[in-house]
Parts: sequence; C-alpha cells; structure tokens
Amino acid sequence: MFAEIDEKYKYDGNDLGAVYSKNSTVFKVWSPLAEDAAVLLYHKCTDEKPFRHMPMKKSREGVWSKVANGDLKGVYYTYQITHDSISYETIDIYAKASGVNGIMGMVVDLDETDPAGWDKQTRPELKSYTDAVIYELHVRDFSIDKSVNFCYKGRFLAFVEKGLVNEAGDSAGIDHIKELGVTHVQLMPCFDYATVDEADVHRPQFNWGYDPMNYNLPEGSYATNPYDGKVRIYEFKRLIQSLHNAGIGVIMDVVYNHTYATADSCFTKTFPKYYYRQWQDTEYYSNGSGCGNEVATERYMVRKYIVDSLCYWAKEYKIDGFRFDLMGLYDNETINIIYEKLHEINPNIIIYGEGWTGSDAAIPYEQRAMKLNARHVPHAGFFSDDFRDTVKGNNFENRDRGYVNGAPVNEDFVREVMCGRVAHPQIPNLNKYAWTDTPQQTVNYVEAHDNLTLWDKLSYTNPTDSIETRMQMDKMAAAMVFLSQGIPFIQAGQEFLRSKPLPGGAFDHNSYKSPDIINSLKWNRKTEYKNVCDYYKGLIALRKDHSAFRFPDRDSIGQNLTYFSKLPSRVVGFSLKGDDKLQEIIVFLNPNNYEINLFAFEKYNVYADGERAGTDILYTVEGDYKVAPYSIIVLGKPYPEPDTSEGDNTNT
Repeated sequence: MFAEIDEKYKYDGNDLGAVYSKNSTVFKVWSPLAEDAAVLLYHKCTDEKPFRHMPMKKSREGVWSKVANGDLKGVYYTYQITHDSISYETIDIYAKASGVNGIMGMVVDLDETDPAGWDKQTRPELKSYTDAVIYELHVRDFSIDKSVNFCYKGRFLAFVEKGLVNEAGDSAGIDHIKELGVTHVQLMPCFDYATVDEADVHRPQFNWGYDPMNYNLPEGSYATNPYDGKVRIYEFKRLIQSLHNAGIGVIMDVVYNHTYATADSCFTKTFPKYYYRQWQDTEYYSNGSGCGNEVATERYMVRKYIVDSLCYWAKEYKIDGFRFDLMGLYDNETINIIYEKLHEINPNIIIYGEGWTGSDAAIPYEQRAMKLNARHVPHAGFFSDDFRDTVKGNNFENRDRGYVNGAPVNEDFVREVMCGRVAHPQIPNLNKYAWTDTPQQTVNYVEAHDNLTLWDKLSYTNPTDSIETRMQMDKMAAAMVFLSQGIPFIQAGQEFLRSKPLPGGAFDHNSYKSPDIINSLKWNRKTEYKNVCDYYKGLIALRKDHSAFRFPDRDSIGQNLTYFSKLPSRVVGFSLKGDDKLQEIIVFLNPNNYEINLFAFEKYNVYADGERAGTDILYTVEGDYKVAPYSIIVLGKPYPEPDTSEGDNTNT
C-alpha cells in the first residue's frame, strides 16, 4: 500500500510548512488520502478558538495548500485534517516555530531571529572525522548546579555567559569547555520534546529529551520565554554562535527513529500509519525503539521529511554535525542520502550514531544502518561498544571488569580496539571480523549519558581499591580513548570524575528523568579532582598536536602503527610513525597493580605518564625506565635537526 502511495504521490518540493513573506504566507501539508484540510489561525498560542478558518485545496501530489494574504508574522496556526470522516487538529509537522508546549505552529520571519553578526561567524573546519574530539552535554546539566552563579540557569543563554568560576575560583561554563580543548560539543536533544511542561519552567523538571514532539524547532523549556516562538530560535542561535566564536563545533543529538506519541502524534493526525513501520501484513506497529513505535525511514516522504529537517538545521542554525539515536532503525539508503545532502551544504559536517536497535525491528537486517553494516554507510561513524566494554567491562553488568580495572583481558582485544577496528597486518582476527574499513567510522568512548559514568562503574568494580588507585584507572581509560585510532568521545564532567549517586550508596544508570541533584554538572569537582581534569586536558592537547594519533585511513594505520611483542603480562605497547612533528611515538599501557621495567635503546622524550600529559616534554629516558601501575607512558623521538652547514667548497 505505502509503496503505491510513494509512487503515486511523492512530492519533491521544498515548500512544505508555512512559507512566510510580508505580503502573504503559503501553507502546505502533504496528506494525499485526507478527505479535507484547513488552516486554523490563532492570535495567541493559549487561545481556545481560532479567529480564522481557511479551507485548503489538494494538488495531484496530495499536497493541501492555502495562500493567506497579508502579513501573518507572529500568528499561530494549526491544521485541521479529516480522515475517515473524523477531523483532527494538529501542529504542522514542518513547523519552524511554536508556542508553549509545541501545540501550535507560529508564522515566523526567520531573519528576525538572527543574532548580531550571525552571518559573519566562522564555523570549524574538519578535514577528517578523526580530527574531532567530541564532548557530550545536556543543556540543563550545564548550568543548573548552585556551584556556579549562572544568570540563565538551565537555559540556552547560559552558554553565552563568560568569566564564570566555581566556588574555588576555577573556570566553569563555556570558558572551561574552551580551556579543555575539545573540538565539538554534542548537545543532547534540543528539538522540541514532550515531557517537560514549558508552561511551568520554574518547577524543577528534567528529561534527557529522547521523546520527540516537533523536530524543526528548539525546546521551549530552555528558552527565557516559551510562549513566543521567536525567542527559543534566537536564543538557541546565540548558544551556537557562542560556541562557534570559541572555535567549537556544535553537534545535535537527533531522534528521528521514533516519536513520543503514536496514535496521538502530529504525524498520525497528518497521515495515519504512514510515518510508522508495521509488521508485515499486519497493522501492528513495530517497536524497534522500545518506545512504542519506529519511524519508517525507507518510505519516500518519511525519508524526505528527515532529510529536509536535517538540512534545515544545517542551513538555518549552522549545525556542524548530527548524532543519530538508534541509527540501526534507519535504512542504509537514507543515511547515505543524508550524508550527501548535508555535505552539499557544508563539507565539514560529521554524522555518527548508535549502531544498534532497541529491540527487533520491521526492517530487514541487511538494510539497517548498524555497526556490522558499516561498510554500506561508509560516511557515518558508529559508537564502538566493543571499545567501551574492552576497556572498562560489560556496560550492563555493574561489577564486570575490563582492561583498566583488573580483568584478564586478552591483549589482542586491546590491540583490536585501539587500532580503530580496521584490518591490521599484526592482528589476523581483524582480517575476518573488522566491521569497518576506516577509523573515521569508529567512535571510541568509555562513558556517555546512558548507563553508569566511568567513575561510578569503577566504584562498583573496585570497591576495595583506594580513590587514588581508581583515579589512575580512570586516567588510563581516558588515555586509551584519546591515544587510539578513531574518533574520541567523552561525556561532560567525565574529566572531573562525574558521578550520579543515589541514596543508599548505589548509582543511577538511567538518569533520563532523575532530578538535577543527580544529573547536574558539579563544577566544584573540577577543583577537587584538578589533577584528573588537567590530565584529560593534556591528553586532548597531545592528540591534537600529533597527526599519528589521528590517521584518517586503514592503510596509514597498517603502515605506521606497529605493536610490540614479548612484553610483560597484560602490557600493550605500540610504535607510531608518519607523524608530522615526531619521528616516532611509542605508547605503553600497564594495567597491572605493579610497576613494570622497560628499556629504551635510544633517548626519548616523555610527553605523558601516569601523572601528567601534554605537549611539553616532561623528562627524558634512556636505558632502564619504569611504568607505574595502572598507567601509560608516551615517548617521542624528534626528527634530526637539519644540517645547515655549507660544507667545504675548497678546490684541491
């Protein structure tokens, strides 16, 4: 049925929604099987009755349209669409602005939402995905804690505030992010989501935002005025502009794989059943998201909607990348088209996502944009859960250990994940089981918003070890993230041992609606764990300073990364060549509870050890040297100084 609809009624126009001009606004909605449609206009988003009812006319492509003369800027609107003799009132799925709680769309002049200097800002350049250092952050978490005196607590505008410090005087807010050195901030969902009541924003409310309502407009609870649709747009642009001015790219976490509501969603009211997958030959919705539905990305107008939405964010808001929730629920063709269209807008855009589904889905396995199908979507990155679990232990078993916290992990597994999961001449297993051909598809991480923080995981797995020992384990895990081939990713606050404790001594592994006391960034921890924070900062600087940690392709890794053999038990070491600043870089990892002795035949400068990391030379080793327990060491051999002597030109 839906294939026939796609063939008969597909529409390629770029004018769906409300297209505003001072003289008129054109309303268009695609609903080919609807019996009737009309536009309803409201003076305020809280009005119960419209002041104008405007019938629409349907085209051959199934697009209902209405031209409304006059300047409608600031007017709110909905569609009334009739199916099977029942009329449904709904917000426009293409709405670019809305009133409170996203119930009504708003006609908006987008030029009036641009901050001063919006067109002059510089967007970050990204030559290779592996040059990115990604920092995952929730808007409310960023500024809601009492430890820093933000003016705009929990709001978009908190990102504009500079010069802020914690109670000990250490930098906080955007100054801290810039100081840390990350290249991109990944914002957890900022589109309009359902479960926070925007009409009561002064009441403490929290949600991660994976409950989509309106995809093309920002979340109102982060705005200073959720009733005026222009305010949230302007303030979100101010956030983006502020990060861009700091040299930092902005990545949006997007959730097109499912919607919060199903039967009552704006998509169902616009065109029942079309936007959601059903199990074959049934009317039962597939639930691969675990949230009650999954979006049918393979259908022509669903795919168009997703592509149109992403391109809108990239153009209008200058977004630099997109992280896809449950990307395994998207079909491969859609992801490839997304990449193509976004790179026509900005070749520096990065896309990546979760390479799995929430549960079984009504889409053939071979069509899913999953990690194991990575070669079919070669321009999308995937979170490496095998990296995560190898380093710290099974993500879903609180007390399961990994390489850094005491498990007897096979050294070959460590080598596999640290070379970007691409085929390597020294690792025969990867010739058969590598799931990607390029490190630009591998997102390396040990902590994200889901599940336990790394610090809380270490509290479960190593309860009898000292805090100092667990700090060393944490720093070693971070070193593996930043010194591996691929794309490094950390959660905000990981650099100062972020924790989500619950009453009674347990830790929150799913804080999607937990209160601020659990989710907020505790900025005073930056001072308490300054050594750890500085270590993360140093690792990021070291990675950015040396191209050998950021090889963009498999061949460069195979030719320039060599693993050492005959090392002490559990120790992994490798040499990197092909760097732009050092002739050779050597890295050793010691996850043991005792120090190990190594020998250097030549003189090497040390750039990182168990205590410090950075671009400056810490000290020099030659001959015997030691690597402390639960730590790493990074050695560098400089290129020979060029011979500047003129030589002897005397004739004999």
